[in-house]
Amino acid sequence: MNYQDTKFNYKILLAALIAVVIGILIAFYYSYAQSQNKIDYLEDEKAILVKDLTMMKAEVSRLSTSNEVNEIEMQHAQYRIDQLLDSVGVLNFDIAKLREYRKELRKMELMHDTLRLRNNSLRYNNSILSQKYNETKTKMEILENKTGKLEEAEATLLKQNKIISEKLKIKSYLRLQGPEGTGYRIRGGDPIQTNKASTISRLRGCVAVAANVDVIREEKIIYLQFLDPQKKVIAHNAFTINVNGNTYSKKVEFIFDGTREDICDAISVPEGSLEQGTYTLNVFENEKLLTSTEFQLK
Repeated sequence: MNYQDTKFNYKILLAALIAVVIGILIAFYYSYAQSQNKIDYLEDEKAILVKDLTMMKAEVSRLSTSNEVNEIEMQHAQYRIDQLLDSVGVLNFDIAKLREYRKELRKMELMHDTLRLRNNSLRYNNSILSQKYNETKTKMEILENKTGKLEEAEATLLKQNKIISEKLKIKSYLRLQGPEGTGYRIRGGDPIQTNKASTISRLRGCVAVAANVDVIREEKIIYLQFLDPQKKVIAHNAFTINVNGNTYSKKVEFIFDGTREDICDAISVPEGSLEQGTYTLNVFENEKLLTSTEFQLK
């Protein structure tokens, strides 16, 4: 092989080497371009993923602050989002991992939707409970108002009952006017008024009951007490009436309707049993002396 052949072979080898180098450069540039495209794509996806996770974290924080969903689930969601954000921060631009994180993100979005639905349900229930609470509060206020009025009415009734009871304790006695005592003798079956003691067989007592507008109809009892000059009680047909240790001559019962009324009654005594002197007529009601008068017999 001569010098020219050797030189020609070197030129061929050099050309082949240059072609290989150019091919390698072209392949490297193409691989670099593809890798750069993947990197740009992953960077965009990373930015979108970070944005979604950040928004979801903010929403979870808002729900957690409003205290409207289950606290344990909120803590789990918060923890998982922080994990994803930390992982995305060190993402090594692997397509498989990107898909894995996107799948995880979809799960988180579904859980977030579930939490949002629960939150809406809780808001609705809270709204109903708030409405019922307000209605119950209004009813309670009405009942308290009615109770207060009933208590006032009850207090008024108790006061009135106390006044009535006090009035009942205070006995309302008859007001008597013009008491009069007289003697009678019987001749031919007719009573004849007289003041001659030896001929009298009856002593008569009269009194006027004054009107009382507070009385409608009441049963009343008064007692006539005739006293002789020695202040001894004169018996009616040899009988006297004893009430709580007091002795009376005659018991008189009548119906008092509130209008002025004259009440008269008499006792019978043996003719000739009375002596001359000053006699007394006392009128009692329930042991209380209401009125008294004196009359003379000769």
